[in-house]
Amino acid sequence: MTVHLEVAEGVGTLRLDRPPMNALDVATQDRLKELAEEITRREDVRAVVIHGGEKVFAAGADIKEMQAMDHAAMVLRARALQDSFTAVARIPKPVVAAVTGYALGGGCELALCADFRIAGENAKLGQPEILLGLIPGAGGTQRLARLIGPSRAKDLIFTGRQVKADEALALGLVDRVVPAAEVYEQAHAWAARLAKGPAIALRAAKESIDTGLETDIDTGLAVERNWFAGLFATEDRERGMRSFVEDGPGKAKFL
Repeated sequence: MTVHLEVAEGVGTLRLDRPPMNALDVATQDRLKELAEEITRREDVRAVVIHGGEKVFAAGADIKEMQAMDHAAMVLRARALQDSFTAVARIPKPVVAAVTGYALGGGCELALCADFRIAGENAKLGQPEILLGLIPGAGGTQRLARLIGPSRAKDLIFTGRQVKADEALALGLVDRVVPAAEVYEQAHAWAARLAKGPAIALRAAKESIDTGLETDIDTGLAVERNWFAGLFATEDRERGMRSFVEDGPGKAKFL
């Protein structure tokens, strides 16, 4: 298998394992979708880390495999490609990408599917598809523009240039830059902290934010309102408010 799922103490690590560069071939794309759907179902996975290893996150698609595809073949494959990444983006739990080395093309698009991105000082990110006479096809034109704004996204996509970790941080493409040796540790710590939080409320927060970004504000407010009221039916809400009243803020322990 080219992607593995490891679960410990509520944190699931999606680990890419296709040396030397973790090229995202069709089999890897399909495996990502399969595991993302499994994570969505599993109650013992409460937060997720996506990691490619110490040297590289993912250097993009398998170009040799793509070169062999003609127009008819890609018409049939393009939706499945997007669906695999969308399955990751729609995991209803906190997801952090631990980015070391190259995150290019599909690798960058996979990182964009996370809620938070921690990059090593050795990270290089970009959407170089234009250099192949293509555009990003796994969500890059949509998720990148939503994350860093259309002008900055067009700069990266039009030129195909790579950005180092410090520029990626300035652009808002990553959220934290740390020494490369600490990337997975810090990403896991972020996930582990949230794995102890109220699972349904975290799901509500993620869905409300993501839906709101994709629709008008009135629809977004309706989603928020429905989730907010609905959470009053949960045990976590009772536990959290009781702990606040009896012990003070920030001390609730959720199941």
